[in-house]
Amino acid sequence: MEEFLKLPETKPASEYINGEIIPKPMPKGRHSRLQGKLGAVINEVTENEKIAYAFPELRCSFSVGVARRRHRSIVPDVAVFQWGRIPFTVDREVPDNFELPPDWTIEILSPEQKPNKVIGNILYCLKDGSRLGWFLDPNDFSILAFLPEQQPVLLQGEDFLPVLPEIQLALTVNQVFGWFKMGG
Repeated sequence: MEEFLKLPETKPASEYINGEIIPKPMPKGRHSRLQGKLGAVINEVTENEKIAYAFPELRCSFSVGVARRRHRSIVPDVAVFQWGRIPFTVDREVPDNFELPPDWTIEILSPEQKPNKVIGNILYCLKDGSRLGWFLDPNDFSILAFLPEQQPVLLQGEDFLPVLPEIQLALTVNQVFGWFKMGG
């Protein structure tokens, strides 16, 4: 993983999963819309109060497992960190490198992606301390919610989505996918 992290960043980003470099697909319109709105809505209720911050396309590099031998450097579509876990620099600036999993990882399935690979990244984060994962499937308007040590929950329609307990945000699946409608 050290060699991978020395390589220049690519657009779109590539991820390092168990010794393999896997390019992420370029986000398209619906994906980009959900990613931007999710980050904005979360940050609207968390940033001023210094509760958490949602970073779009943030590289998170860390290892889990026996002797920390399973390495990944992933780029969740949205990575939410509790304010106190953001590894600020000594000048209280946001650092370039995040070597820890997000508290909440959000992935939006793109048509070119393999669902199990994307879900694998969410599960990997949960193994190393993430407290919540969302897997959005824009094609069937559903969201799988992942919590540590629990079965995933399939949410649709007017189901409310789980969020981190410290974040005061009530969203339904329909509200999230309703963001696709923008025009006149």
